[in-house]
Amino acid sequence: MDVLSTRGLDPAALPTAVTIERPRNPEHGDYATNVALQTAKKVGVTSRDLAGWLADALTGTDAISSVEVAGPGFLNLRLAADAQGAIVRDVLKAGDAYGRGDQFAGTRINLEFVSANPTGPIHLGGTRWAAVGDALGRVLAANGGEVTREYYFNDAGAQIDRFVRSLIAAAKGEPAPEDGYAGGYIGDIAAEVLRQEPGALTAEDSHEVFRRIGVTLMFEEIKKDLHDFGTDFDVFFHEDSLHKSGSVTKAVEQLKNSGALYFDNGAWWLRSTEFGDDKDRVVIKSDGDPAYIAGDIAYLVDKRSRGFDLCIYMLGADHHGYIGRLKAAASALGDDPASVEVLIGQMVNLVSEGVPVRMSKRAGNVITMQDLVDAVGVDAARYAMTRSSADSSLDIDLDLLRKRSNDNPVFYVQYAHARLSSVLRNAADLGVTPGEAVEELTHDREGDLIRTIGEFPRVVATAGELREPHRVARYLEELAGTYHRFYEACRVLPRGDEETTELHRARLSLCAATRQVFANGLALLGVSAPERM
Repeated sequence: MDVLSTRGLDPAALPTAVTIERPRNPEHGDYATNVALQTAKKVGVTSRDLAGWLADALTGTDAISSVEVAGPGFLNLRLAADAQGAIVRDVLKAGDAYGRGDQFAGTRINLEFVSANPTGPIHLGGTRWAAVGDALGRVLAANGGEVTREYYFNDAGAQIDRFVRSLIAAAKGEPAPEDGYAGGYIGDIAAEVLRQEPGALTAEDSHEVFRRIGVTLMFEEIKKDLHDFGTDFDVFFHEDSLHKSGSVTKAVEQLKNSGALYFDNGAWWLRSTEFGDDKDRVVIKSDGDPAYIAGDIAYLVDKRSRGFDLCIYMLGADHHGYIGRLKAAASALGDDPASVEVLIGQMVNLVSEGVPVRMSKRAGNVITMQDLVDAVGVDAARYAMTRSSADSSLDIDLDLLRKRSNDNPVFYVQYAHARLSSVLRNAADLGVTPGEAVEELTHDREGDLIRTIGEFPRVVATAGELREPHRVARYLEELAGTYHRFYEACRVLPRGDEETTELHRARLSLCAATRQVFANGLALLGVSAPERM
């Protein structure tokens, strides 16, 4: 900046990225930055002096109408009317693409989520990942990522054996095994196995028949529930295929040959502590069978061989140890541990009439995805699951989600979109069309709304960068409140014989832009944007 050069300061000392925030108090301007406080020491001046010089340089530029220095060197900026109008024009021009970015352009991302064992319907924890994972995939794609949604189908191991033994017990009319599953769905699946294979109980390979048909039936039910929930996958990867194809054996031999495994007490161990894990991990057990991590290692090799640059695993609260072990596995394979990310989701509790609803898959008292959808609908269920950070526990209040009031967050947001749709329909009936003279929008509430819709691209970018789609939901709630305050303060359409002015038409453009942002934001969450409510 010339104003700095004339004072013998190097403009290059200013940071390339500047943090700009919206002040909570409108009297402090439209935006504020602490860049002077961050930079003053580097250029050898006081922060207050540097802020004053920056204010001189910025005042009167095309986008900024005024700049004030506050406190020790904060800059409070006010946008020019033309600059605010440009935000409205940008939204209307971009349409569905408004808010999209390119921070992940060219990055192939494998996003694995849900991956519930096919031993029962999806419970509330899996439902949370179905909503959050799908929303994260949409956010990453909106930021330019090439996203593949993948479900890891756990069709190998002891849990499947317990599931099959439970089916056989139900088919015989016997109680479930002590370590088995006893939900009503077990009896239903067992009956269907017998319908398809009447001789399943007496067959020589009875266990395999029940396994083949029963697991398939359970997984088809899981896929249907996910699809009905609005969550679809590009790849369903079978764990069993890693063992049958020899991929597990090959990966283990690769680690043995590289010295990443050592033999002790009859078992083969991964030197995972050398790669940042909290302890070494058994890969091949003393009985010669592969431990679960052996499949994880082979699966990671498979993902990377398919060309994915970033592999994101979304796992439940009891999988915290996987963060260290998967990154250690990547390092042991000679891969970049940064190519692996593990996101841990916390528990979900269902509350009805102020009383927690308990669940237990094995006791058959599980609260399933379908139960939640039947109670509140897909939109409310998805929104409730995505509006809070996934790394914190979540209480779902059924009574609240059934309310058609502003206390219900999803209703609050969807109603704002419906209200905007109604305004635009009424305008069409009156023959009022959106106008170009958006510089007419000088009311404080108009400015608040414009600046809020202008924040949407930054929110989407941050949600992708931090892997936090809940930021979109919280933003939409803020936008809804800002819009409702605008609606109460600013008359959009002419009354009676009142003449239509450019201000009316400009406000209609602002409404159209705001509705577009609501639609785009709700789409990122996989929630509908209703025209009427």
